[in-house]
Parts: sequence; C-alpha cells; structure tokens
Amino acid sequence: MNQDTPAGPAPRRLAVRGDLLDFTADPGWAVEPGAAARFRPDHWLLVEDGRVVGAEPTDAALDASWLRVDERGRLVMPGFIDTHVHAPQLDVIASFGTELLEWLETYTFPAEGLYADAGEAVRGSALFLDSLLASGTTSALVFPTVHKVSAEALFEAAEARGMRLLAGKVLMDRHAPEGLRDDVAQAEADCVDLIERFHGRARLSYAVTPRFAATSTREQLAMAGRLCASYPGVYMQTHVAENRAEVRWMAELFPEARSYLDIYARHGLVTDRSVFAHGIWLDDADRAVLREAGASIAFCPSSNMFIGSGLFDWLQAEAQGVRVNVGTDVGGGTGLSMLRTLADGYKVQALVPTLVDGATDRKLTAWKGLYAATRGAAEQLHLSREIGSFDAGTLADFVVWDWAMGPVATRRLEVARGLHERLFAWMTLGDERNVASAWVAGVERYRRPPLAREAG
Repeated sequence: MNQDTPAGPAPRRLAVRGDLLDFTADPGWAVEPGAAARFRPDHWLLVEDGRVVGAEPTDAALDASWLRVDERGRLVMPGFIDTHVHAPQLDVIASFGTELLEWLETYTFPAEGLYADAGEAVRGSALFLDSLLASGTTSALVFPTVHKVSAEALFEAAEARGMRLLAGKVLMDRHAPEGLRDDVAQAEADCVDLIERFHGRARLSYAVTPRFAATSTREQLAMAGRLCASYPGVYMQTHVAENRAEVRWMAELFPEARSYLDIYARHGLVTDRSVFAHGIWLDDADRAVLREAGASIAFCPSSNMFIGSGLFDWLQAEAQGVRVNVGTDVGGGTGLSMLRTLADGYKVQALVPTLVDGATDRKLTAWKGLYAATRGAAEQLHLSREIGSFDAGTLADFVVWDWAMGPVATRRLEVARGLHERLFAWMTLGDERNVASAWVAGVERYRRPPLAREAG
C-alpha cells in the first residue's frame, strides 16, 4: 500500500480471524514457556475504535456491526518493535568490506549528508517507514541524521501513518565531515524546538540522540544530559562498546572515564529511558550501572556479524540484571526484518561460550526472541499499555503472517512437532515475504501485493 495518501479512519468495530500469539510475561529461556505465551489458534481478535478489546473463539456470535477480516490459517501477532535502526542508511545496506569506524567514513556519513536536503529527507523517511511496515515492524526507536529537517520529516511521516515512533536529531559536533557537524548552542535550540513540537504529539516521542561519544564534545554530552533532565519523559539513544577499536579510541578521547559507558554516565545519560545499541564489550561493572539505572541494550546480531564487531552475550547480560531488546541496525544490519534478525540472534547465542547457572548450551528460543521484539521492548520503553501485546486497551498494531512461504518452509511446517518447533521454523525461515498485512491502530497500512500466480 502506497502511503502517500491517507488510509482513512479505523473501522468502528473490526474482527480479524487467525492464530493469535502474544505474551503476558517474560517466558525466560525454557522451551516450555508456561502461561507467559498466550496462543489462541483460530480466534477473532476484536478491535474497537483502533484498540484491542479482546479475543473470542471463532464460534462466538458476532453481529453485523463487526467488519470481519478472515485470515484463518495465518499467524497474527503484535507488530514488532525495532529498538535500534537508522532511517537514512537504506542506501548503504549490504555495503562491502569495512569494520565500524571505516564503515562510518566510507558509507554512512556520505549517505547521511544527503538528508540536509528537505526533499531527500521526506523521500527517505517515507521509504523507510513503508519498508518497516512491509517487514512486520510497526514501532521503532530511530536515528535520523544531524539535520533538523531529517527529524521533522521522520516525525511527520510517522504521524501520517499513525505509527508509534521514537526519534531525535542526531548530535555530532566533532569527528564528522563538514555538513554533518552541529554546534552545542544550535543543537540545543533545535532539540528544544523539536521536543516542544513533537514529543507527545500523536504517537511520537523524542529521543535525545548523541551518535556516539566520539562525535560529541564533553560540552555537547553535558547539553544532552541537561535535555534529559529538563524533559523527564524523553528517551536517550546512542551506541556503546560495539567494536574493540572503537572502545580503545574512547579511552584515548576520555581518559578520565573508567569505561566507555562511564562517559555517558558522567553526563547524566544513563537512565531507565536509555537504550544503548550493541554493548558487546562492556564489563561487569558497566552491566551493574545499566542494571541500577534500568537502562537497556539493543542487541543487533545481524549488524554485529556483518561488520565483524563481535558476539553479544545476551544470557550473561540478563543474568546480571540488564534488560535486552532487539534492533536491526540497518544499514549495518542486512535487513529490516526482525525475523531475520532473531534468526541471527540464535546463531550468535549458539556461539557464545558463557557459563551461567551451570549451563553452557542455552539457546535462544522462539518464545524469548519474539517476546523481546514485542512485549519486552514495550515494557522497557514504558509503552506496554499501548503496544507489544493483545492486552485489552492496547492500540491495535498487529501483523498478519503466513506461517510458511515456499516449498521448503511449507514442508518444514508440515512435519513440525509442537508449537515451539513450528514457531522456531517460522522465525528461522521467515522474513518480510511472510508478511500478509500490517495494521496500525486498527488501520491496514500495508498489504502484500498479490503473487504472480495469484494475480493471474
């Protein structure tokens, strides 16, 4: 569905038939999730005025006031929540041959420079958000660029689609090319204006966004901390401990700091509304700081493998009390599909040799991954009353999925034993091609074009 024109208001009463899956709590790492996973096969998801009001078996009597959408045989889940992604980096996805710091210089910064142009920012924001929806993601925590116009365009595009979006102008006043640097005074004025215009408007929230410590002076980091303190409802997003060369560079730039994370802590940027991307090379003391603050790490397995940054130990972080959610990190990541990202997360965790509670072979289950990408992320972002589940009162952000696409996946589903095996096969073999439709606040915002054989 092209989003250049409004999709219209939500139907007054909507009933969607399918296999409903969401979570009531963290299922942990066990293959048997207990009551934490809520699977209701062949049920109606009931929506009134854009909000979930319940679910009923398909033999329930529904009167003519309900608009019925029959998706029987398909999986219906809350829309995924991507907690770390870069809107302007679609142009550099799948670029060859560099690690993090060279990646920024060679690919990222040139692509982001284009967003100084308002027309490019509008075009890129529309493409990015429509691509998110087509991948099964309905909410995201997003980096635009250093240009104020890029944040404005992203907020306005999200509002037009009714999406829950968290974003903020990127802060960079050093170690970046001409045209991608701001200054402390102007950046602060821009952020204040954006916060006052967009934070809390529609379904938008502001996130104070220093790119990473190297590209901000101490003065700019202090200004970012003041913004977080002055506007308690805003979020903070940045990168930390992604790459070993990056960590060494931070030690040279900030010799007074105990660690890379300590740079942010010294400037008031570690709070329960802070999301730190990557966090591969943190130590026990850093994880204790995150735990005490209630901050979280956005695990980005596809990007970490593609750029060669390292293997994040999810189980160790969680065992030390750190909340973990999941991000695609496009364009370092290789796709906006959270299914592909979770499949890569399984591979990363299979390679990590951590010993926790006497176990060396703790694999990422479908339950844990899907929880982290839905309710888990919503809870960390203080948004669980709005998104991430089918609890009554949440906004009806949901995605309809085909369980299998193609003969291999279809056969795998046919022989799967039990629900977890089916879900794990879907999570591992599925991607954006499995998305049949995506709905935001009860409005269909994406429907997959008919396949050639269907159209014929």
